[in-house]
Amino acid sequence: MEGGGGRRGAGAGRRVKVVGQVERVDGRSLTYPEFVERFMKPNLPVVLTGLTSFWRSCEDWTLATPDDRCRPNLAFFAQNFPSPLVQVADCSSREFTDQKRLEMSMQEFVDHWVGKFCNGSTNGDSEGSLLYLKDWHFVKEYPDYVAYTTPTFFVDDWLNMYLDSHPMHRDPDIANHKNEINCADYRFVYMGAKGTWTPLHADVFRSYSWSANVCGRKLWLFLPPSQSHRIFDRNLRSSVYDINDDVSGKQFPEFNKTEWLECIQEQNEIIFVPSGWYHQVHNLEDTISINHNWFNAYNLHWVWNLLHEDYKVAKEYIEDIRDICDDFEGLCQRNLAANTGMNFYDFFIFITRFVLANVIELYHIQKPEDAKFNSSETTHPFVYNLMSIRDVASEMISTEAFSTENLCIISKENRSAVSDVTKILEEYGFRRLWMSLSEAYEHISRGQRNCHEIRYLNQKGCLSVACLKSDCTVVDHITSLVCEIHGPEDLVRLIDTALYDG
Repeated sequence: MEGGGGRRGAGAGRRVKVVGQVERVDGRSLTYPEFVERFMKPNLPVVLTGLTSFWRSCEDWTLATPDDRCRPNLAFFAQNFPSPLVQVADCSSREFTDQKRLEMSMQEFVDHWVGKFCNGSTNGDSEGSLLYLKDWHFVKEYPDYVAYTTPTFFVDDWLNMYLDSHPMHRDPDIANHKNEINCADYRFVYMGAKGTWTPLHADVFRSYSWSANVCGRKLWLFLPPSQSHRIFDRNLRSSVYDINDDVSGKQFPEFNKTEWLECIQEQNEIIFVPSGWYHQVHNLEDTISINHNWFNAYNLHWVWNLLHEDYKVAKEYIEDIRDICDDFEGLCQRNLAANTGMNFYDFFIFITRFVLANVIELYHIQKPEDAKFNSSETTHPFVYNLMSIRDVASEMISTEAFSTENLCIISKENRSAVSDVTKILEEYGFRRLWMSLSEAYEHISRGQRNCHEIRYLNQKGCLSVACLKSDCTVVDHITSLVCEIHGPEDLVRLIDTALYDG
């Protein structure tokens, strides 16, 4: 996710060693396969230009300035998007590992911003708080206002596809109202004055992110994953909060060996942030940005690795009460969900649905008489997706959470979410997910949304873009491969059958 800005302006007082610049590419001349091979698969950042020309947000949300730049149209937000409450970070106040969070109305936020500007207070050392609106679920709150179109490079977004049709948590001990609002989706709008910032961090779930500047400029500093251990203390528990501070060599003995990439992101440019890259970002001007967190087959192992590492920490923390706890594993999973935003069972339900959706798409492509297109090029993404999930599911088999004993006592909500395959295939939520995945890959293969026919979620039969048959029997095909899924072993078996025997 996009960070914020430093209190020292445009990198003034920077204390880190910069060894290179982030590559900048004209997105209009880059194909999707080139993006995958050059940036997504090798997990490298890039700035993409030329992709926001027709966004409504670039017109409505900005005002022109005499120097042909743009500034935020704050009055437009206050008038048209009167959100009851928005999350705002106080950039001058630290709270644990992040900035102190406040809630206020959009009008209150705009009034605070305008008031500081009128008083000449536009930097973090001025009297009063410097506030940064973050993590605003704009798409969820205003679905009828189409502010932007997700660029083709980022439409293979399993995280937001899933959350558009499924809850993140099924366990009633976890899925309270506040949790479900916080993980309703990972599409955000950020708004902040010059000088607003976010502490050094890597993105939630170790997802990818993309961040587009509707107006304003940002200075990004990136640390490659191979050096991430150098920002932690000796126990790998605490990390550096602000790279521009006087970082203690005693507490963080490796920090002075870090080497960073730098990038100034201009208005109308989009930056791709790969998995596991710690970053801190300086808003050099008043800025509005659009940000998505997302993951897919290319970084799914990053998500699993984070969950597994955080699980070990959560488990170690309460190990001394194992013998007196009726459901020790359940407690570990609840703590993992609270700390990381997802637990093993949430993740397993997630990947189970993507296995089923990918098997359906692969089935159509492998049946040329039933499909609109058939080639190794169209088959490859679904095979790759299934192999990526298989690798992760194989690692999950040996975990304590999926032992026979623990699977017998998981919540009925978690159990019912995966056990009956026929029931899953008939669910409205799954059908919506399946259709979204199918449309995403048609979008990628054609470079535009050009569906051959309108499909309705309540229609019977097949929702795949690839399917030509009105009486498609793909559901029967899937249930002939597997009727029930109880754990990752069943998922691996289904993938193997679909790839090699289906």
